[in-house]
Amino acid sequence: QVQLVESGGGLVQAGGSLRLSCAASGSIFRVNAMGWYRQAPGKTRELVARIMSGGSTNYADSVKGRFTISRDNAKNTVYLQMNSLKPEDTAVYYCNADINARYNYWGQGTQVTVSS
Repeated sequence: QVQLVESGGGLVQAGGSLRLSCAASGSIFRVNAMGWYRQAPGKTRELVARIMSGGSTNYADSVKGRFTISRDNAKNTVYLQMNSLKPEDTAVYYCNADINARYNYWGQGTQVTVSS
């Protein structure tokens, strides 16, 4: 059994910052890509940022320069530092990970709300 547990969401004013964390636990031998997706009401889920085990990253154009993804391989944890938040960043943010070279897992989601 593998679980992804997210934390760090909340309510923040526009221009503020939040840091999301996601820890993978369970029968884990190897964690490959880890990432963050988000889904706003009435919209499809979209990639926010992704980081490979070696550290290479990619970001959605809408968050480049404002968000930073990082990971701690020893802790099987991925982080998303979100700065200069905008109301359009409001969404449920989901952690995602490729584990044991075989399965893809999702976290339960954490709400991020940015007020104007």
